[in-house]
Amino acid sequence: MRVFTWLPLSSPGLSLVDFETQTHRSSMAPYHIRKYQESDRTWVLGLLSQGMAEHAPHTFRHLLKLRRTLALLLGGPLALFLVSGSWLLVLVASLTLLIAVRLLAQYPWSQFVANSLYTDMRDISKSYFSEPGACFWVAECEGQVVGMVGALPAEEPTLQKEQLQMLHLNVALEHRRRGIAKALVRTVLQFAAHQGYREVVLTTSMLQYAALALYQRLGFQITRQYFFSKSWVLIAVPQFQLTYSSSGSQPF
Repeated sequence: MRVFTWLPLSSPGLSLVDFETQTHRSSMAPYHIRKYQESDRTWVLGLLSQGMAEHAPHTFRHLLKLRRTLALLLGGPLALFLVSGSWLLVLVASLTLLIAVRLLAQYPWSQFVANSLYTDMRDISKSYFSEPGACFWVAECEGQVVGMVGALPAEEPTLQKEQLQMLHLNVALEHRRRGIAKALVRTVLQFAAHQGYREVVLTTSMLQYAALALYQRLGFQITRQYFFSKSWVLIAVPQFQLTYSSSGSQPF
């Protein structure tokens, strides 16, 4: 049984530092949330890569259910058989198409990692600690980084003082279902309140079911649906922007 004590921001004696480093105990080993350090970089990048790679099998299954994919997988080999009469060619073609669909399912996630490594995750300390209003946290358990989350001001200049972006929420597979993701999200919400932001926004995909459910339980609402790029259109996986507002039913 997990035992957490969450104190409101206005509670006497609770500073932001206290919140960021508090320890959480569960039926397994305790973990604590703290600010990112450069020594965490290898762990954090590993979590990023592993977390995105997890979505490829779900995306593959999603693609196999699409009518256009089924038409390609069935119609292509059938047309080849009618032309060649060779079952061997049909088998080779079918396997080739399946491999192509599998690679297509993996591509957007690997592209996301590559883009992150080229932008904010290239130099985490510089991206998240060079200016006020941004931060990056990790969840540590028994000397290992098992979770992470970042927060940056909105990219649009007019919203930078009002809107905080939550990025890269991820928890190692073997440490899930312990409340770590929820604790990391609440860390961001507390930070947003402390910094005077009015909203926290994030983006997740249609296929990230557990993450989407978690955000909605914590008070986030879907405010936008869109496709991040052409590759996402190709695999028919839209992204959702979710917003947590201090003026909503669940204030910071």
